[in-house]
Amino acid sequence: MWGRGRFSRTSVAESVSFSGIVQMDEDTHYNKVEDVVGSHVEDAVTFWAQSMSRNKDIMKIGCSLSEVCPHANSVFGNLDPKKIYGGLFSEDKCWYRCKILKIISDEKCLVRYIDYGNTEILNRSDIVEIPLDLQFSSVAKKYRLWGLQVPSGQEVTQFDQGRTFLGSLIFEKEIKMRIKATYQDGTVIAQAEYGSVDIGEEVAKKGFAEKCKLTSSTNTCEEKKSDPGHLVLRNLKSPIPSWGHRSNQSAFTRPKGRLSGRMTLDLKNENDAGNHVTFPKENLAVGDFNLGSNVSLAKIKQDQKLIEENERLKTEKEVLLESYKVLESKVEQTAQELQQEKATTMDLTKHLESTLKTRVGTRMENLAAKVEILKEIRRVNINVHFGNDLSDAMQVLDEECFTTPASLTELERIWAEYNLAQENIRTCENVNEGNILIAKRNEVQQKLNMAVEVFILEVDELPLNKRLKTLQDLSTSLEAVYGQAKEGTNSEEILKKFYDWKCDKREEFTNVRSETEVSLQRLVAWFQNTVKAFDLSVEESRTSEDTISSLDEILEKTESSVCKELEISLIEQGDADKEIILNTYSQVLQKIRSEERLIATIQSKYEDSIEFKKQIIECLNKNPNVDHLLSIKKTLKNLKARLRWKLVEKNNLEESDDHDGSEIEKIKQEIAQLRNSVFQEIYREQEEYEKLNSLVQKWFPELPLLYPEIGLLKYMNSGGLLTMSLERDLLDAEPMKELSSKRPLVCSEVNGQIILLKGYSVDVDTEARVIQRAAAYHRAWREAKEESGLLPLIFLFLCKSDPMAYLMVPYYPRANLSAVQASVPLTSEEALKVMKGVAQGLHILHKADIIHGSLHQNNVFALNREQGIVGDFDFTKSVSQRASVNMVIGDLSLISPELKMGKPASPSSDLYAYGCLLLWDYNVKSLLYSLIYCRSSMTAEQVLNAECFLVPKGKSTPNPEKDTEYTQYKEKEELKMENLDKYKEKTRNDEANFD
Repeated sequence: MWGRGRFSRTSVAESVSFSGIVQMDEDTHYNKVEDVVGSHVEDAVTFWAQSMSRNKDIMKIGCSLSEVCPHANSVFGNLDPKKIYGGLFSEDKCWYRCKILKIISDEKCLVRYIDYGNTEILNRSDIVEIPLDLQFSSVAKKYRLWGLQVPSGQEVTQFDQGRTFLGSLIFEKEIKMRIKATYQDGTVIAQAEYGSVDIGEEVAKKGFAEKCKLTSSTNTCEEKKSDPGHLVLRNLKSPIPSWGHRSNQSAFTRPKGRLSGRMTLDLKNENDAGNHVTFPKENLAVGDFNLGSNVSLAKIKQDQKLIEENERLKTEKEVLLESYKVLESKVEQTAQELQQEKATTMDLTKHLESTLKTRVGTRMENLAAKVEILKEIRRVNINVHFGNDLSDAMQVLDEECFTTPASLTELERIWAEYNLAQENIRTCENVNEGNILIAKRNEVQQKLNMAVEVFILEVDELPLNKRLKTLQDLSTSLEAVYGQAKEGTNSEEILKKFYDWKCDKREEFTNVRSETEVSLQRLVAWFQNTVKAFDLSVEESRTSEDTISSLDEILEKTESSVCKELEISLIEQGDADKEIILNTYSQVLQKIRSEERLIATIQSKYEDSIEFKKQIIECLNKNPNVDHLLSIKKTLKNLKARLRWKLVEKNNLEESDDHDGSEIEKIKQEIAQLRNSVFQEIYREQEEYEKLNSLVQKWFPELPLLYPEIGLLKYMNSGGLLTMSLERDLLDAEPMKELSSKRPLVCSEVNGQIILLKGYSVDVDTEARVIQRAAAYHRAWREAKEESGLLPLIFLFLCKSDPMAYLMVPYYPRANLSAVQASVPLTSEEALKVMKGVAQGLHILHKADIIHGSLHQNNVFALNREQGIVGDFDFTKSVSQRASVNMVIGDLSLISPELKMGKPASPSSDLYAYGCLLLWDYNVKSLLYSLIYCRSSMTAEQVLNAECFLVPKGKSTPNPEKDTEYTQYKEKEELKMENLDKYKEKTRNDEANFD
């Protein structure tokens, strides 16, 4: 219907243009007929209407406004009464074109919706600017009934009833308007007809308007007095509320033509949302419209109720229609399903008819097959364990379970007492008190010996190995069936629950099996009786009912029993059963492991006892002998005295004027022999110290206390590194000035090996720390020795005359990375071999909780260009002092970022320096990234396992060019050393001749 706006948005083009809209001529011709639709009533003779020819214009306007206005700017400043704006209608929240009638306040304005005629008070925020293509004349026009006027002095009630009545005649109805005249403000004077009804006459008959004179000027003035422009202000006053403040607006005063895009079934929802309501013709009466009069409030409510009832009935009708369609669809679907079911039933009937003839045979055949399966299951007992293996395991554990032997408890008590006695002796510093503690220890030792013998005899009677083998086989078989056991506490409640569950299951299974056997026996008995019934030679008569009648029942019972036993036998347990079995399995496995640990403890104590018994026989009645060590020390003293005398004799001969060269050479040979003998005795002394150290650790902690003169405690504290028999003047040492920038450094030869002697200035406090740090390093090296990747320490000794500590290490001339890379750089393969050894050295140090702290290219050595080792460091300095030295390689600092931030050195900072040393090898980029950037979790052990180090063992691919270059380099170095030796010898001879 016209003006309702019931069109989809998709029916309107997205781009709306008004250039093609033909606007109405303002100067209408006399008696011209227009077809219009009423949209708004102002009084009993004045209303607004829309031309039928502009229906499409209204749709285009609504579509365009809905797209433009939400994004347009709100108005500000002075408002132009002649300009057209966009206004947001309060009831349906849609946009319509409007003009400003009056500015009420800074925030409120009275506007007229020019395409519908109604008015409303809006906030400025609800008024927006619209583009020029929407600035054209209004669609709705104001009309005045020809020859009628509102009586002067008319009461408000009569005025409202007149408006309502006129609204019932023209609102949303197609009206023919015969134009008579036009006012200057655009109001059209016309005769209105609805069908054959003259609307003006109907209004006059009801007394809402009166005839007026049309020819005199007075009438014209009266017409102007009644001009609707004045009535607008009247409508703003009480008792006619303004549009924006009405609680219940009449439908015919709302803007129409919005393209809401909703279907007809949504009418009720649109009414709730504030959109216009459709008024059927049969419901329109005088009291159908409410214009806000308080006098006709009851009538208004009644009319509104009728409208709502009408809408509700229409909605219910639509719902019922929809339900009817759904039911009709279901009926059709049910009919199809019924047809399909009928076809299926027919097929089933045919199948039954075809199989009915062989029903008995098929049934017996199936039953026989199931009985065969049941026979096989009963024969091999497949899956009918119900935890039988766990029950058997618990029986094995209970029957032959080992308990802790009484002799073991007594032995552990006495052994603890013996260890305490040994510890007391080890910490004792007074000889007299030590003798008392030794006597007590010997008593405990006697008791321990007796307890050991008793324990050995008892264990010899126990079948430990056999029991251990049984437990291992048992655990292996259970793990193969049940897999990994879950952790849990040892609880007898679990075992009790398992036994109860097993009894219930066994009882249930026994009942089912008995029922199966009874059913099969009945079936066999039936067949035996049936044979007699069909045997013609048997004269005894039997009725067919006695023979056949019970067959169906017997078969049904037999099939049920057989299937039930098969189900119990073949189907896996439920979750609850599995939980009970797994918990029991965990408990059984815990008991097995506990007994295995007990057996392992007994066996370990047994082995210790056997070892103790072997050694105690020699130790009970004999104290360890230190005479051999004292004899070695005495021999050493004599050898050193002879060596010193020979050195003095050589010097005297060299200083004499007529010395004999052959005599000097002979003395030199004697000195070399004496020096070798001294070192041989020192090595024998070290071996004897090591034997005594082993005795102290195992049996005789009192040796350092009883024999303080042998210096055993110092040897033990140094990890076997410290020797008291070596002195610097016994060595034929040459100063290494090129390497002695920080500490005294001399080079010598010991047993054919070139060594370096490093001197450290020490005092009373630092001496102990140097020995402690060197001992920790030496112990770490001794774990793997040549495979440790560490520079070995040969001897540590203290100078008797000067506050110096000397450390003897092997000498590798020009083998550090700095020298190697400066002369003949390592190949990638050589570098990987060398750096793998360095990583091994760091791993050994870190495992011993030692931080190197100052790893750099000068203390990393590449032996024979294949073996990499980490050099020693300054033992007089702490880790933080060593790490404070700023070492660089090229332009890269070897100090890690955390050290620069003041944090302590760590294995991570060692590996940072290690990563920097790797930079000259381009085949280790991924490892470098982990070392330098992903450093928080990288360890030396992980570096060892890096992919770049996993090279196959064997000979490497020869490189003739590199080998030749290295050979030439080595020959040059040997020549230099030979020339250096000749120069030194010549210098000494010149000095002797000069003297």
